[in-house]
Amino acid sequence: MTEQNFAKWDFDLVVIGGGPGGYIAAIRAAQLGMKVACVEKRKNLGGTCLNVGCIPSKALLEISHKFHDAEHQFEKLGIAVSKPKIDVKKLLANKNEIIAGLTGGIAGLFKKNKVTAIEGTGKFLNKNEIEVTKTDGSKEKVSAKNFIIATGSEVTKLPNVEIDEKIIVSSTGALELETVPQKMIVIGAGVIGLELGSVWGRFGTEIEVVEYLDKITPAMDAEVSRNFQRILEKQGFKFRLSTKVVSVKKEKNGAKVEVESVAQGENSGKKETLSADVVLVAIGRKPNTENLGLENVGIKTNARGFIENNHLRTSVENIFVIGDVTTGPMLAHKAEDEGMAVAEIIAGQKGHVNYDVIPSVIYTHPEVACVGKSEEELKAAGVSYKVGKFSMMANSRARATFDDQGFVKILADAKSDRVLGAHIIARDAGNTIHEVVVAMEFGGSAEDIARTCHAHPTYNEAVKEAALAVDKRAIHS
Repeated sequence: MTEQNFAKWDFDLVVIGGGPGGYIAAIRAAQLGMKVACVEKRKNLGGTCLNVGCIPSKALLEISHKFHDAEHQFEKLGIAVSKPKIDVKKLLANKNEIIAGLTGGIAGLFKKNKVTAIEGTGKFLNKNEIEVTKTDGSKEKVSAKNFIIATGSEVTKLPNVEIDEKIIVSSTGALELETVPQKMIVIGAGVIGLELGSVWGRFGTEIEVVEYLDKITPAMDAEVSRNFQRILEKQGFKFRLSTKVVSVKKEKNGAKVEVESVAQGENSGKKETLSADVVLVAIGRKPNTENLGLENVGIKTNARGFIENNHLRTSVENIFVIGDVTTGPMLAHKAEDEGMAVAEIIAGQKGHVNYDVIPSVIYTHPEVACVGKSEEELKAAGVSYKVGKFSMMANSRARATFDDQGFVKILADAKSDRVLGAHIIARDAGNTIHEVVVAMEFGGSAEDIARTCHAHPTYNEAVKEAALAVDKRAIHS
């Protein structure tokens, strides 16, 4: 099809993928007056995040935290209860009810905004036409002036390891275990592995984490990573760092994991065999670019499989790309911002995403949140900076709620005092981080935060104290 055939196009915009980036792009484009369709392979909208990722994992994290408190904390606080029991069926039912409500809500938003939902998988035939394969095998052609690729990512698999989602599981299977395993081996010390390890660890599972690198959460500020590891170890986590997984073999009632040390020294090359009821493979995610027909429109992927972009536009002018399938952090909120931006760009507006101010959160207990640069990144870039730190042990709210683990760390430019990064380990860190995010978005300084009145008692007072500490004038430490 050519531009002269515009009257024959079915839509102004078709979004391929109904995850956080895709459905938001579709709704925003419809708000801007476009005729929009969204192609999604799942029966429910919301993508990995709502169906088998962010939302169900947070539901289980919340339930497991309540269970852990009832079993281990209530008595200390003067609350007498009998030993709690786990009803896994009811636990999963609650999780699924939340998913159904949220995905149904997106369907309602599509109806409200007149977005056409098409169930199936899309494949490019040319730059203005895709073929959609429905769940029943039937096919139909859909045409549009513009397209957005928002197909997200999938679990990265270990070579020669078969994931059956029962004994050897991905994050998807780890959210559907029918019984509480006695022991779980988690391969990969990243966000997904540590969150899901926390869920089952609180229910009584022995958690052992195997990580190839010499630290957990490798991209994180090193000081935060070290402290986070110590906190998790106190919660019962066992870590094998600098350790390579050689093989994973399923057995009748569990699995055997052969590992090999890659640490320098006398133990280098040492092999061991570990046993567990369940093995969680959580070594990362890879972009969903297969079977999209990219070759039919001349779009190529980079060495890591991502579709690169120029202001969210692919090498084909009318085809855009957002979320996990393109470069940048693989985070739902990053995809959401890109979806909004692309819709506005297509409408002729100035859509924009500030990639320097995208927060990241690990929803363990305590939570870990960060935004901006780490100390290691600033040192590597040769940036002169100052550090302000404040312990949650000196925060009144944290002490009053019996959650005083962690600290707030603010990094500011040594000359301008502009905030360059912030790192928090604390209860509710995922919410606390956002005042720093806003300050950074507006180019704020540590002094700007320090001079802002904070309600007392709140966890956020620790942010103010850390900002004061940048200038060595914290009050409570």
